[in-house]
Amino acid sequence: MSAADFLLSPSVQKLLQVLYGNPEEPFTTNELAQKTRLDAAEVEGTLAHLVGSGMLSRHAAKEELPETFTLDRGFVFHRELRRIALKSFAAAEPVRAMLRARFKDSVVRAFVLGEDANGIVEVLVVHGAATPDEAAMTAACRKLSKAIHRHLQVHVISNARFEGLAPRDALAAKLGAETAFEIIAPGDTKARLKPERAGLLHSAKKTLAALSRSARRGE
Repeated sequence: MSAADFLLSPSVQKLLQVLYGNPEEPFTTNELAQKTRLDAAEVEGTLAHLVGSGMLSRHAAKEELPETFTLDRGFVFHRELRRIALKSFAAAEPVRAMLRARFKDSVVRAFVLGEDANGIVEVLVVHGAATPDEAAMTAACRKLSKAIHRHLQVHVISNARFEGLAPRDALAAKLGAETAFEIIAPGDTKARLKPERAGLLHSAKKTLAALSRSARRGE
């Protein structure tokens, strides 16, 4: 159970997932019901609650067009709720689940770097010894993007590249920003790291030393 589950009902989470993914787009009740796969009556009741709390704005019907609903950016807790959504049901949880299910043998770490004003979520994926198949990763991200109603911008780099990020690197700057947070930590998956060169060199020296001792004993 995530922190969002203590604050928001499942129906509210589903509606906000759509609305936060399209922050400027107005939606009708029927459109939201289709996208969330919720019963129309449940959507109507939830929308009334969200409008009453100030989270959403209701736009009256015009001519033959039905009424619509949009996010109210003036809501006092708008930024806080959007941040909670990003760290839970709207991005972090589904991205984490997808990576751990589909790429558990290659992904060692992953971060959500943040989102832009259009709801596009930027993700950094760090792989170990095995590199995720590019086509499979693209297909999985596209499918997930459709499911969570958000576009994903995904960077995939090796652990060596990650460890070698310089302070001036654009990714390093984004990792250091307040908007960034880790969604997969080392040990969360079965992915293995490549052996370090220093370790290989040390092992080779030990092998050569052992061979040298054996050779001397044989003389």
